[in-house]
Amino acid sequence: MPAEIVNLRRFRKARARVEKEAAAAENRSRHGRTRTAKDTDRIDRDQADRHIEGHRRDRPDE
Repeated sequence: MPAEIVNLRRFRKARARVEKEAAAAENRSRHGRTRTAKDTDRIDRDQADRHIEGHRRDRPDE
């Protein structure tokens, strides 16, 4: 029974991809904020902008 021929370059790239994703996941958990926190801040910022724009007074010279 002959051995299966494998492409070592493909395996090296796959292993590097997995290691890189693991490092990225660790960095996200260590340094980043959750998606929920980002969405909450974005919603609050949008509401504040709408509130300010709604109370803006137009200048007569414009």
